[in-house]
Amino acid sequence: FTLIELLVVVSIIGLLASVVMTSLNTARAKARDSRRFSDMRQIQIALELYYDKYGAYPGNTDNDYGGYDTGCYGVADPFISPLETDGFISKTPCDPFFNIRIGGYSYYRYAAGVAGCSAAKGAFYVLGIRDLESTSGTHLTSPGWSCPSLNWQAQFEWVTGKFEN
Repeated sequence: FTLIELLVVVSIIGLLASVVMTSLNTARAKARDSRRFSDMRQIQIALELYYDKYGAYPGNTDNDYGGYDTGCYGVADPFISPLETDGFISKTPCDPFFNIRIGGYSYYRYAAGVAGCSAAKGAFYVLGIRDLESTSGTHLTSPGWSCPSLNWQAQFEWVTGKFEN
């Protein structure tokens, strides 16, 4: 083989390797997003089991607009931890690839009447995924959640919530 032929072969192999790696990274990102949806569903089920047993969602130390409970990321509020301590979930789910730009779960229990929601509907929780890897903007499967003075979908790419009553 001549040097030119070897360089052509090495270039082709490099090009094929980069195409394969790009496809693999896209598949991994979609798999992590699937896990994020599964984690949110697991928390929803645990919250409903908790509600069935105690007649209310777990409390938290404050009921304002800030201070999302982010569980395993070092910012804890006691909203999710009772699900773990009471055995409704084995451990608080963590985003599979959390960093500053991607991922991150947030959850919070709000008091009745916050953000203009009807106080008659009771307290409510909000579960959200800040950023997904395989899409940008609102994900097609996001149920969304809003009250008259606040739309949580603007803060999350996937969000849901539920009233106690």
